[in-house]
This record gives sequence, structure tokens and C-alpha cells, in this order.
Amino acid sequence: MMKFNIKKITLILVLSFAGSQVFAQKTNNLKYISAQSLTISGKGISTTNTYDRVDTAKYKGLPPRVAQLLTNSAGLAIRFTTNSTVISAKWCVTRSRPSTVVMPVTQKGVDLYIKNGNQWQFAGIGKATVNNGCNEEIIISRMDNSEKECLLYLPLFDAVTGVEIGIDRKAEIKAAAEPFAKKVLIYGSSIVHGTGASRPGMAYPARLSRLTGINFINLGVTGSAKMEPEVADMIAQIDADAYILDCVPNTNPDLIKERTAYLVNTIRKKQPGKPIIVMQSVVRESGYWDKVLGQQVKNQNINIQQEVLALLQKDVKDLYFITSENMLGTDHEGTVDGVHPSDLGYDRMVRYLQPLITEVLSKYDIKAQ
Repeated sequence: MMKFNIKKITLILVLSFAGSQVFAQKTNNLKYISAQSLTISGKGISTTNTYDRVDTAKYKGLPPRVAQLLTNSAGLAIRFTTNSTVISAKWCVTRSRPSTVVMPVTQKGVDLYIKNGNQWQFAGIGKATVNNGCNEEIIISRMDNSEKECLLYLPLFDAVTGVEIGIDRKAEIKAAAEPFAKKVLIYGSSIVHGTGASRPGMAYPARLSRLTGINFINLGVTGSAKMEPEVADMIAQIDADAYILDCVPNTNPDLIKERTAYLVNTIRKKQPGKPIIVMQSVVRESGYWDKVLGQQVKNQNINIQQEVLALLQKDVKDLYFITSENMLGTDHEGTVDGVHPSDLGYDRMVRYLQPLITEVLSKYDIKAQ
């Protein structure tokens, strides 16, 4: 028969209750400001709902899943300065179900970066303990009272209905200018969206923004970047300085042949003179063993290369192509599930892509302020 130490159990319960009281006291000593009064970074266009990426009702015929995913706040961040010693957040999420390969903080949580000299440095996370409603958490505390430049990334895989930033009652908070220059729209799959990243700020468009000072807009639509004509029409209407198409992983080899030309030509017609960069799919680690999957990815990459070459031969201007050899490294340790990059894989991907992309962008004077 098991014996329990009643005194120890009581002590644990008391300490747990005391901890919750301390948290309540800390948050009660803060004042909260709506993020709508601050700067929203990472948006491609203005929207009726502040935290949507696109007003999908304006674009007819979008696949329902694409329209739903574009309400996710992927790539959006709240930009502000404050002299507070504490930064807290309240944010409200929806009933979306957990994913087996999306980390909890990535799906519904937030993460904070603070400028340290000329670099954005990670400061803390906000974990979503409420999956359908509003969360409140102190992200970082016990700082000095100097003015700090802050960037709070919102959840990658959920719609957000409201955000507030909490600071010391006597501290100040101000909207700050957009920290990144220009707009480079990245349309793509779950890899653009951020599946496999440990937290929102680790998605590769966000990392490219912090590293280059250029505003990379996350238009990832997990599992649904299939180059549909209606999606091509929508992308072409979003005004950006450059366009990156990383949609090969979701598009089968036949659809790549069928749809690539329309996607590229539609953007080119609406956005003349702006660079379009087309990327091959990353090699899926599972494909080294799963011969059917391996052959499919090989065919995807062959077909997209052939389509881009055909467009170049037809004198389509300002079109560029990035191959994917060794994008995730050569040790086969860069994914969480054989498909989606881990933080290690995304780091390798960024190191591979950054010089190639910035070389193209520099030709068009697309660079940091």
C-alpha cells in the first residue's frame, strides 16, 4: 500500500496557489495598451481585421483552405519602444486544433525580440495556456528602465482577434517605425509558413527580415500552395518590391507544368520591372528511403526548372531561379519529420538563401534603410 506525505502535498498546493497569486499581483500592477495603437510589422496589405494577412473576401474563387490560412497571423509582429522593466502580453486565439508537427508556442504563442545594438536579440516567449480564448503572460521582467526597441511576433498557425502589450504603470510605450525596408512577398508552403520552427520568430521569412533589414512578407499557406489561378491573381494584386515563389513542395509535377507560366506571367503583367525569384523544393529527407516520394520531389524540381527556363527563353524579364541542392545540409539532421525543417534546418536554409536572394534584390536597390 502506497503512503503519502500529507504535509508535503499540502505544502506543494500552498506554493502552487501562492505562485498564481504572485503572477496575478504582477500582472495587476501593469497597464495594457492595445497593439492597434502601435505598429504592425510584416503585413503585405492593410486589412479590415488587423491581424489577418489578406482580406480574402476581396478575391473571388480562392480555395476555402487558402482563405482560412490567410487569417493566420504568420509573420506579423508588434513594433514598439518602451522604458518598462516588464513586458507582458494579452492575446486572443481561436479553437484551431493542435498539429503533430507544429510546436505549441509556434501555433498559438508569441515571442519577443529586443534590439541589442544593431541586432535583434531573442528575449522571451508567451505560452498559450488557453487554446480558445485570451492568454496573458509576462514575457520578460527585471530589466533596466532604458528605452528598448521591441518586436513581438504573433502566432504562426492561428487567427488572432486581439493583442495588448503590458508595461509598468509609470512606464511609457510608443509606436515605432516599421523596422524593415521595402516589401518582398514570399508565397509558399508549410515551410514558408513555419512548420517545424520552435517559435514564431524562427520562421525563415522572419529570420531573413532580422538578418537583412528587408521586410519579407510571410504568405505561407500550409499544404495549400498549389499555384491556383485565383491565388496567382491575388498575389499579383499585392504591391511588393519583389516576389519569391517557394510553392513547389505543395504542387505535384503535372500541376507545376500546368500552372507555373500563368503564375509568373500574371505577376509580371501586374508588377512590371520587379524581380520574381522561383525556388525549387527542399529535398525531403524521407525521400532518400521512400522511393516514390523521392522520385516525386525530383520530378517537381526538374519540372519547375524546365518551366522557368522556358519562360526565360520567351524573354520574360527579371526572372530568377534558385536550386535546392544541400539547402538543409548533408548530414540528414535538418528536419523534424523528414519533410519540415527544424530550427537547425531553417538556419541552414537561411544561410543558403540569404546571399542568393540579397544578390538579386541589390540589383533593384532593394536593401535595408
